[in-house]
Amino acid sequence: MSQLRANTATALLARGEPMVWLSGGGLVVALLMVAGLVGLVVWQGVTTFWPEPVVNIVTRDGAVIMGEVTRGDDYRPEPDLLNNLQGPAYEAASTEMAADEGRLHRRLIRTGNFELTSEHFRWVEDYQIQSGGETRPPWAVLFERQTWGRFYGVLRAYVVDGQVVENEPQAAWKRFKADHRGAAGHGENTDGMAGHALRVVTSDGTVQDIELHQIVRAYLPNRLNMLQKWQVYFSRWGEFLTAEPREANSEGGIWPALFGTVVMTIGMTILVVPFGVMAALYLREYAKAGIMISMVRIAINNLAGVPSIVFGVFGLGFFSYIVGGSIDAIFFADKLPNPTFGTGGIMWASLTLALLTLPVVIVTTEEALAAVPNSMREGSYACGASKWQTIWRVVLPRSLPGIMTGGILAMARGAGEVAPLMLVGAVKLAPELPVDGSFPFIHPERSFMHLGFHIFDLGFQSQNSEAAKPMVFTTTLLLMGIVLFLNAAAIWFRSRLTRKFTGSKF
Repeated sequence: MSQLRANTATALLARGEPMVWLSGGGLVVALLMVAGLVGLVVWQGVTTFWPEPVVNIVTRDGAVIMGEVTRGDDYRPEPDLLNNLQGPAYEAASTEMAADEGRLHRRLIRTGNFELTSEHFRWVEDYQIQSGGETRPPWAVLFERQTWGRFYGVLRAYVVDGQVVENEPQAAWKRFKADHRGAAGHGENTDGMAGHALRVVTSDGTVQDIELHQIVRAYLPNRLNMLQKWQVYFSRWGEFLTAEPREANSEGGIWPALFGTVVMTIGMTILVVPFGVMAALYLREYAKAGIMISMVRIAINNLAGVPSIVFGVFGLGFFSYIVGGSIDAIFFADKLPNPTFGTGGIMWASLTLALLTLPVVIVTTEEALAAVPNSMREGSYACGASKWQTIWRVVLPRSLPGIMTGGILAMARGAGEVAPLMLVGAVKLAPELPVDGSFPFIHPERSFMHLGFHIFDLGFQSQNSEAAKPMVFTTTLLLMGIVLFLNAAAIWFRSRLTRKFTGSKF
């Protein structure tokens, strides 16, 4: 019996069954990691613009807080917290800690009204809220403004030049929607509405007039039905995709960054693929094996491992300062010392990323060329074709799917790079697009916005990290969607080439 078990175990190892389970387990773990990351980004991204109700909270110390609940958090308080509490607050905190293993719950409220309170968010512990102290005012208004961010208040009246013309909330709101078209939509221009404003009362009793020309969007969060919520949701998405950013990029849209990313990626791909293919053709089809070719291949492989920031430093020094400076000295001397091409621009960024992704294209193209059987080359030569005719009509068509794979990999990597772009052209805000309707229509010297740099700026350079956090996920989701779309288009084209040139096998 023991001998039979030993033979069975030996046979199991010989068939490689443990390695099958191990490799399958590795695949499952990798897929779960990718799915978890993508799922987090998608969930956070698609829920960013959903309108939440506005709550009015009265704490036990008499403070009144109005705003949107952005998230909740369970935390363990300091050990001496209960010693500093008394009365109802002590009883509420003790009960909550006893029911939740010593933890308390708190919520982060987006309070807005920054010009009045000097804060955008505030944590509120549940035990600090008075009994029955949380309500949803039916006429609470949320304003999204051109400056100063969001504003929360309870609607009181509609005023013109400081005079009340509608003193009932319903009539004031009806007048506002008539005067400010798209108030629950896109917030169109309000020329001729100077002096028109909505009068609201904040949570601390401050009366504030919000002028119409400052309002991008306004709505009544606690009176929206489901259809109106979807209207606000899609309105925000429309603004996000088509408008320029505002409030230090934490609000508004990302159209310049979206446009710059696509243009830079396409420009990089157009530059890197032809040169990478030509280099691979020479190395595989023309060059003779020797120490020089071996050194070139080693250099190409080493370039693939160089940190991207090094390419950024090279692009800044060579392309911007040397090449761009020479162009300025020859063609734009009258504008010096203000540089035209001698600084960061979308052309230098595309060239820098083309250098960064060049090893990927060369290596994958070489492998694709090597996969074409030599018998096909020999058959072409036997029919009297020259070497170039053989390459052009036989080798290249059958290696195009592999070449497209290299282009896809280069495109995916280049679209997500950020470090080099920080040095050679990407900026926080670029109101002028590199391609527009003014002659000469293409402006390669202009700086540009990039979604990757925009994400970095929102996540690490924003003065209001909590307000910028949802935009980080939404912008990340958009960048992933762009890369997916570009890759899908390239993969579709590659599949057609594969069916055309390798459809019949024997």
